Amino acid sequence: MFVDPLYFVFALPAFLLALYAQFKVQSAYGRYSRQPNMRGISGVQAAQILLQYAGLTNVHIEGTPGQLSDHYDPRGKVLRLSADVGNGRSVAALGIVAHEVGHAQQDFQGYMPLRFRSMLVPVTNLGTWLGPVLFFIGLLLNSVRMAEIGLIAFSAAVVFTAVTLPVELNASKRALALLRATNLVDSRELNGARSVLNAAALTYFAALAQAISTLLYYAFLLSGMRRND
Repeated sequence: MFVDPLYFVFALPAFLLALYAQFKVQSAYGRYSRQPNMRGISGVQAAQILLQYAGLTNVHIEGTPGQLSDHYDPRGKVLRLSADVGNGRSVAALGIVAHEVGHAQQDFQGYMPLRFRSMLVPVTNLGTWLGPVLFFIGLLLNSVRMAEIGLIAFSAAVVFTAVTLPVELNASKRALALLRATNLVDSRELNGARSVLNAAALTYFAALAQAISTLLYYAFLLSGMRRND
């Protein structure tokens, strides 16, 4: 399989950032998942308290398989927690639960970036796989028009990733505010939860950097096609 060395010029910085982000997540989660929270409550119990405090009594709590697979589903109004987080009684579990409750709060309050991201999901799912296919078919056929269509389609994924970043940062901000307001953590534990959430935020910066670097690589190849056309 041929791999264009030029691709690594664009992709390597974002790839290194992604590796660093994963290291930070594993490091922070590993540390604070071993630190019990002062209240001795589980992630599920924390979710119930936070949802009640936020007035989100219509949100249900369910389990979900995997590790760090926790998420809020705005369509079903469901908070899904992995076993380690839902059953865990650690500082990390409280931070992750509060973050997902922050998403539920965004949904309840009609937070516009979250709504916009939800609207982009169908377009993004299509553009993420169809865009590169059309782009490279355009390259093979020397069709600038098809390559342009592929580039535009893939751009939807970049926009989605860009919109995701403020949504996630805002959810973490809400999470810390909720933990303070409900006194579920002391100042030391709050700093631990913040460390976990900040590490997770790095992964979204890395995802955006990877999407942008790929888009720039496509744009560079397209500019070469246009010069040769």
